[in-house]
Amino acid sequence: MQVTNSPFSQEQVDLLNQLLPTLTENQKIWLSGYLASQASAGAAPATAEAPAVQETPAQQAEQAETASKEVTILFGSQTGNGQMIAEDSSRRLKDHGYNVTVSSMDDFKTKNMKKIENLLVIVSTHGEGDPPDNALSFYEFLHGRKAPKLEDARFSVLALGDTSYEHFCQTGKDLDQRIENLGGARLYPRVDCDVDFDDDAEEWIQGVLSSLNELQEETAQAAAAPAGAAAPTAPTAEQPAYSRTNPFRAEILENINLNGRGSAKETRHVELSLEGSGLTFEPGDSLGMFPENDPLLVDQLIREMDWNPEETVVLNKQGDIRSLREALLSHFEITVLTKPLLEKMSKLTNNEKLQELLETGQADELRTYLEGRDLLDLLKDYGPWQGGAADVVGNLRKIPPRLYSIASSPSANPDEVHLTVGAVRYDAHGRPRTGVCSGQCAERTEPGDTLPIYIQHNPNFKLPENPSAPVIMVGPGTGIAPFRSFVEEREEVEADGKSWLFFGDQHFRTDFLYQTEWQQWLEDGSLSKMDVAFSRDNEEKVYVQHRILENSGEVYQWLQDGAFLYICGDEKRMAHDVHEALVTVLENEGNMTHEEAEAYMLDLQQQKRYQRDVY
Repeated sequence: MQVTNSPFSQEQVDLLNQLLPTLTENQKIWLSGYLASQASAGAAPATAEAPAVQETPAQQAEQAETASKEVTILFGSQTGNGQMIAEDSSRRLKDHGYNVTVSSMDDFKTKNMKKIENLLVIVSTHGEGDPPDNALSFYEFLHGRKAPKLEDARFSVLALGDTSYEHFCQTGKDLDQRIENLGGARLYPRVDCDVDFDDDAEEWIQGVLSSLNELQEETAQAAAAPAGAAAPTAPTAEQPAYSRTNPFRAEILENINLNGRGSAKETRHVELSLEGSGLTFEPGDSLGMFPENDPLLVDQLIREMDWNPEETVVLNKQGDIRSLREALLSHFEITVLTKPLLEKMSKLTNNEKLQELLETGQADELRTYLEGRDLLDLLKDYGPWQGGAADVVGNLRKIPPRLYSIASSPSANPDEVHLTVGAVRYDAHGRPRTGVCSGQCAERTEPGDTLPIYIQHNPNFKLPENPSAPVIMVGPGTGIAPFRSFVEEREEVEADGKSWLFFGDQHFRTDFLYQTEWQQWLEDGSLSKMDVAFSRDNEEKVYVQHRILENSGEVYQWLQDGAFLYICGDEKRMAHDVHEALVTVLENEGNMTHEEAEAYMLDLQQQKRYQRDVY
């Protein structure tokens, strides 16, 4: 590049001469487009002293038509799937030139709702139709009287759920309907995702992106950039090579039973190597694992239907094929029945009893049938079946990954991740049953084997930024896992805040998980206080909520002193009972009414001082 007639200084020319010879033709084209888009955005704003330039109405109209489109993505997620999809969607939209704001619903300032032009909502449904914890306040606001009209907004909803629950994707459906009622125009139809959400989520973001680009084409005819092409942006930061869609094969370093001889339980402590993966995590995050079905169950299924195990079947929309046995072993879910599956399968049989079960008004009977049964039960109960193996597996969903709260700190255990896995075993409908993933960990893996895993970040379950803040942790059974991670981390960073752990299980002698570690942390001060409840050691059963009530005054004082409260474990019983115990503490020690105590707990939640990792 020559200096003659150039607007650049000699120093700038030297820099350009260093850069240009290193660029490929594609890079030069990209750079020219990027610089053109920056130039078309206009010069820097004038100073206060500069006189304002009066625009003509035509100029104002053109500027409005070619204004860049802002996109707001709001997510509500209990386990982190919603956030993962939101962040991936944000990266892809930015790569196409959109200005994207991503926020969890509880962090979003609702006063900004009126300003939104393009709204993308990604939300899961928790339990039986409930919003996730970090979506509750936004959900209530949007359904309240103060919700604004959204007549200037375009929107689309991605709803995450599980068809094994009756109120599938209910939160997403509710928000979708409410935004439409408030005047929002649908940018792209709502997509409801089952646990194998990858393909549906991909369809949704592609559809949203196409709709946004079409709007740009319609409104950018006067723009300098080619129609339909949003301004290019700098490439986003490189993402980890391994993820949910490309899991890392982690080697098992250790796999031991934590329970003592004679225990009714089997809880595995599993250590996995992350060496070479590039995967990182923080205490409070989860690990996703893609399990395989029990080979004995797969073989039993094939024999029952007299199928050829070597027959090839199609796995997905891309047309990938595998042998039937391999597909049933590692790809398709065969241990859970859902209503949509029964509806699809009913087209392959003339069995009247199945048709009757699916009729309106049989919800209770259907729910009873689905509980604890699997594909083998269905095929035995409602034959004879028409069609072959390909017809049946074509109705099955993919095996979803199982999420486990991480039980180790990366500071204490570099390049490793530890899990606490409770083996699920029970008898139902005349056959013994085993959890897919927990059974694999307990019965079919050993050190040296590998498991496909990924990290699921959970921003809703994090230690306080201030290491001096006190923490109260409640985690019976395998709910203890993240608190082992928490205490390891606090030991490593020498946190000086107080910490109090409530743990419970069946028997002190056989079920005190990680007992020696807790005792060591109590001795060295990494853990300030621990209360335990072993429900089967006495005639009267005692649980963690009873220990909370016994320490009512001290629990209240810790909360008043700014303690962060964490609950991990069973949602339906334990988490509910612990919440009620805490409300009782506030009523008794804080002289609050029930409504005031509930409001206090809600305030703690909004301050992120009441966090739950429940399932």
